[in-house]
Amino acid sequence: MTTILGINAFHADAAAALVCDGCIVAAAEEERFRRIKHWAGFPSEAIGWCLADAGIALADVDHIAINSRPAAHRWRKLAYTLSHRPDPRFLLQKWRIKRERSGLAEHLAAAFPDQPLRARLHFIDHHRAHLASAFYASPFDEAAVVSVDGFGDFASAAWGYGSGTSLGVEGQVFFPHSLGAFYTAITQFLGFPHYGDEYKVMGLAPYGRPSYLDAMRRIVRLRPDGTFRLDLHWFTHATQRLPHQWSHGSPVVGTHYSPALEHLLGPARRPDEPLAQRHHDIARSAQVMYEEAFFHLLNALHRSHHTDHLCIAGGCGANSVANGKVSLQTPFREVYVQAAAGDAGGALGAALEVWHELGDHRSEPMTAAYLGCEPADGEIDALLAGPDIKARLAAEGCCVRQLQEGALLDRVSAALDEGLVVGWFEGRMEWGPRALGHRSILGDPRRADMQDILNHKIKRRESFRPFAPSVLREAVAEWFEGDGDVPFMMQVLPIREEKRPLIPAVTHVDGSGRLQTVTEADNGRYARLIRRFQQRTGVPMLLNTSFNENEPIVRTPAEALDCFLRTRMDLLVLEDTVVERVSAEA
Repeated sequence: MTTILGINAFHADAAAALVCDGCIVAAAEEERFRRIKHWAGFPSEAIGWCLADAGIALADVDHIAINSRPAAHRWRKLAYTLSHRPDPRFLLQKWRIKRERSGLAEHLAAAFPDQPLRARLHFIDHHRAHLASAFYASPFDEAAVVSVDGFGDFASAAWGYGSGTSLGVEGQVFFPHSLGAFYTAITQFLGFPHYGDEYKVMGLAPYGRPSYLDAMRRIVRLRPDGTFRLDLHWFTHATQRLPHQWSHGSPVVGTHYSPALEHLLGPARRPDEPLAQRHHDIARSAQVMYEEAFFHLLNALHRSHHTDHLCIAGGCGANSVANGKVSLQTPFREVYVQAAAGDAGGALGAALEVWHELGDHRSEPMTAAYLGCEPADGEIDALLAGPDIKARLAAEGCCVRQLQEGALLDRVSAALDEGLVVGWFEGRMEWGPRALGHRSILGDPRRADMQDILNHKIKRRESFRPFAPSVLREAVAEWFEGDGDVPFMMQVLPIREEKRPLIPAVTHVDGSGRLQTVTEADNGRYARLIRRFQQRTGVPMLLNTSFNENEPIVRTPAEALDCFLRTRMDLLVLEDTVVERVSAEA
């Protein structure tokens, strides 16, 4: 057996993935263990868990791959440095990051001091790892492949073509030009300062009009060959030393936009300032600009490769709104976006790239993303039997029951039909940023007030943030204007107009929904729950959002129980155990 450990380290969303003989056997993000969103640094906890889950030690690993190659594009880096003369502190920062990533063996030795390292080390170009994570995990025998994000190894985008066990990289966009940097700058301008806040802009955009699109086209310039360039007058990332933190905790990124942008778009929004229509319009305009540039690149790619299949990766691969429009705006007809499209997925891509470099058979496709932790035997019973937990449950007016699956599905589907909110915890944790029915909070998509209930009482977040529908695969065409497999909640599609009034809780203001397609083969009990709800209500879907409250998605039964007790969820399902509030206000 050939065992390959993939790592994303010293960047946000640190992660590890384990591939054995071409099969993805385990994968997890470090944030789930550290309990800090997007944790950046060396993923020692995720590595240790992957090895333990497979029942092996570090000494048993044949190959270790990291999704960074510090020597990549060195002549381009030198030429840029000589021609632009950036702040020396900027160069020192880049050198420190390069040194950390080069010292992979030292970090492994420090994290696992009693385990010898026998594996061969591989440094995989950042975007090649992204492309590999998309194509080799896909069900396609051949496909065009694209990676778009902020920056990695001095590039912001790459594209090529995959066939069987080979993957060719045919073009890249290099620093300082980046659609990811553009979207980050607008995100910060709109008063969302934290790493990963870009999805808030995507959620805000449907409330606005593209009235600032002409200004956006001054910021991002499209080129005849399908690529793009930024007008650097509006940005600071190219020459200034921006504050960054990629090593030991919550990632930090400095302000990407220059003061000149306020002359173009008006005053930047403060984080505590109410959202106005102008902010909605800027968000919509930025989203439209991103889509223009993205589809411009994809159309050029299709002219080189007349295939129906497209695989998408990179941080911008999480732009599910754009992903859902690919078949409308380009000739591509089938789209695959891996469950962890962003930098965490680079750990998987690095491992898959090494597997195929070794020249063996094609890896197994990823159709389900349940690759993380699961409760140990007896863990849930032991948790609920603890005297402190029993006292806390009694104080909250909770009863605890163990049910066979049929009775459990009956109770939970009835509770959802009654408008109650359910915490649903089962099996292995999801890989990637989306809860896909194993670490989820569930609600009735028919309730017009469910979005407000969840945003204010459970999630405690902005009211404009939408929720997603988990839909039985065979029902997609009946409810959505489109059809196909979207197993990882990575595409937004229009909901059929006549169906929108029936499911207001998962219908966004523009009539769309970010769906997850669900099958019993891939999703097991979760699919059976949705089918039971359909039998009660005629609606083949549930509202699904991540099981958390301004924290990483819960990993363990203890974390799930704690989240349940400190919020106003009504039921908690822990495998076969149901915890239900019976006397507290819903």
